[in-house]
Amino acid sequence: MIIDLRSDTVTKPTPEMVNAMFAAQVGDDVFIEDPTINALEEKAAKLFGMEAALFCPSGTMTNQIAIKLHTQPGGEVICDELAHVYNYEGGGIAYNSGCSVRLVKGDRGRFTVKEIEENINNIDDVHKPITQLVCVENTTNKGGGACYDIAELEKMSAFCKQNNLAFHLDGARLFNALVYKNESPEQYGQLFDTISICLSKGLGCPVGSLLLGSKEHIRKARRIRKVLGGGMRQAGYLAATGIYALDNNVSRMVDDHKMAKQIEAVLNEQNYVKEILPVETNIVIFKLKDTYSDAAFVEHMKDKGILLVSMGEGKLRFVTHINVTPEMLDQLLEELKAFDGKVLA
Repeated sequence: MIIDLRSDTVTKPTPEMVNAMFAAQVGDDVFIEDPTINALEEKAAKLFGMEAALFCPSGTMTNQIAIKLHTQPGGEVICDELAHVYNYEGGGIAYNSGCSVRLVKGDRGRFTVKEIEENINNIDDVHKPITQLVCVENTTNKGGGACYDIAELEKMSAFCKQNNLAFHLDGARLFNALVYKNESPEQYGQLFDTISICLSKGLGCPVGSLLLGSKEHIRKARRIRKVLGGGMRQAGYLAATGIYALDNNVSRMVDDHKMAKQIEAVLNEQNYVKEILPVETNIVIFKLKDTYSDAAFVEHMKDKGILLVSMGEGKLRFVTHINVTPEMLDQLLEELKAFDGKVLA
């Protein structure tokens, strides 16, 4: 039995989700004629209290479309130094939008309205790019699944409006934050110009993300999606999994969070562990003591049938998800306790 905890992107559709796929009615989405995609987009937009949505193959695409929407070449984007849009999207901000990036050194991937204010360029200084967009990520991937405080996001939103800055949310794991914080999608829909949500992580879908925004933003986004090659034709089979997930797989995320807390508790008891980022949702990031080899630890766990990833800088990561059973969790915890410290640097 392989216990794959590298990411929540490794999930396989449940039998119920597969049935939803086979039952889907489809059409040509480039002509806006796929009824299941249209239903998913309408459902997601309504859920967040926003005007419209666009179904795309990936969260990278929805983020990159949003950045392109809100900027002009030569502009600048403010984001955290750990942000996915900066670290894991292939340099897309520069490649697709021709923008530079102002990185904020925040707290586990989160920053504040004060730090936005400190990093806006003077629009009259011709030596510097014009600040055009603020991007936040919730939950934070490299920050160990940390969640923003909604009160801080409200301050950030108000500041962006006052200063003519667009405000985008990379909500790849937003539903994890909503469940953990007991917040509603509508609260977020009121704050952001655009929101990207992934269906293929905690929600358990095989493919897909949604970009949410105004009707005008989504009209423009549809054109950008086409340019990027994101028109998927009869993709209602995939969209059906999104509808199923939004109806059935949100509240269950609390189970993923409980499993992550159990992993955190066991790691805290082990003498080979140097540091663990505080666990809030479904991501556990930890460091081994300096005498241990990250690569050897990963290989040792692989030999035991357990997969995790090294994120560099000594950070190792487990991510819990819908396909992790209680039996798998028990085996993982036993292997963590049984590790005898012989895997040395």
